[in-house]
Amino acid sequence: MKILKPTALAGLAVTLVALAGCGSSSDTLSAADKKVGAQTSTSASADAIPTEDVVSSVQTVTALHDKLPAAVRSSGVLTLGTTLATGEAGLPHVGSDSANKQVGLDVDLRDAVAKVLGVSWKISDGSFETIVPGVQSGKYDVGQDNFAVTSARLPVVDFATYLKDGQGFVAAKNSSLGAVTKLTDVCGHTVSTGTGSSFQQILDAGVKECSAAGLKPYTPKYYSDNASILLGLQNGQTDLYFGPTLGDKYLVAHQPNLKFLGEVSSTDVGFVTAKGSPLAHVLVDAVNELIHDGTYEKIFAKWGVAGSGISQSEFNPKPAF
Repeated sequence: MKILKPTALAGLAVTLVALAGCGSSSDTLSAADKKVGAQTSTSASADAIPTEDVVSSVQTVTALHDKLPAAVRSSGVLTLGTTLATGEAGLPHVGSDSANKQVGLDVDLRDAVAKVLGVSWKISDGSFETIVPGVQSGKYDVGQDNFAVTSARLPVVDFATYLKDGQGFVAAKNSSLGAVTKLTDVCGHTVSTGTGSSFQQILDAGVKECSAAGLKPYTPKYYSDNASILLGLQNGQTDLYFGPTLGDKYLVAHQPNLKFLGEVSSTDVGFVTAKGSPLAHVLVDAVNELIHDGTYEKIFAKWGVAGSGISQSEFNPKPAF
C-alpha cells in the first residue's frame, strides 16, 4: 500500500505549515485519533517521534528459528528490500529521526520479527517499484514497504500479513469537503496520490463510478514524491490527497491545518517473499508470536494507533482488489 516517498523533514515542515486553513483539527478526529495527537507535539519536530524501546526484550523462539532455511540459519541474516525514509512524512509506518535513523511502526515490527527468529536484517535500500521484482529475482529475501495484498501482486509474490491499513482522504482545513466514505464522494475533484501505488490502481479502477452515478469524474494526479502532493494541496492544484489511513491520521493529528475526511476501503499489508519460499510461513508464525506475547500491541500503542492491528497474521489472504 505504499504510496509516497518521504522528503526531507525541513521541507515537509515548511510545506505543511503553509497549507491553507487555521484552527484545530480536533473536530475531524475520533477519540482514538485525538490520542495520537496528545502523545506527540503538533509541530513536525524530531522530538515528536516516540522513542520507547518495545523490541529489545523480545526473545528468540527456537522452534521458529529452526523453521528457517538452512542457509539462513547458518548466516543468521535475512536481506530486506525496502526504501529509505527521510523525515517524518511516512510515519507512523517509517521515517527518520534527527540522527537519520530509520524509525516507525514498520521498523519496530520487522526488528521484533528478527528477534523472534534469531536473525538480523541486512537492509538493502531500493525504490518502491523495484522491491517486488527484487524479491522475485532473489536479490532480497524479504520485501517490506507497506505492500498491500492485491490481485496483481499475489501471482508473483507471497505475503505474510502484519497489519491492515485503509485508503483514506486528506484535505486542507479550509476545504468545503466533508466526510468521504466512497469514491463517488470525491467526484468532480482533483485527487493526488503516489505513482505506481495501489492507491493509483484504486483511483484508475474507480473513476468510472462517477460517470455511472451521473457525476463529473474526479481527476487523478500522480506524483513520485510527497512534496509535490502537499504543494498541490497548498496552492489549490489538487483538492485531496489519497493515502494510507494510519499515515493520514498521524499526519492530521500533527498538523492542525489539515483534516482527515474518512476512508473508502481497507486492505491487508504484509511482508513479501518469493513465490513458494518457505520464509512467508515462518514470518506469519513470527508475527503471530508477537501478537500472542503482547509485543505487537505495544508497538502499535507506541506509535499512537493502539487497537489498529490485526488479530492474526495470514498467509496470502484474499485481496480486496
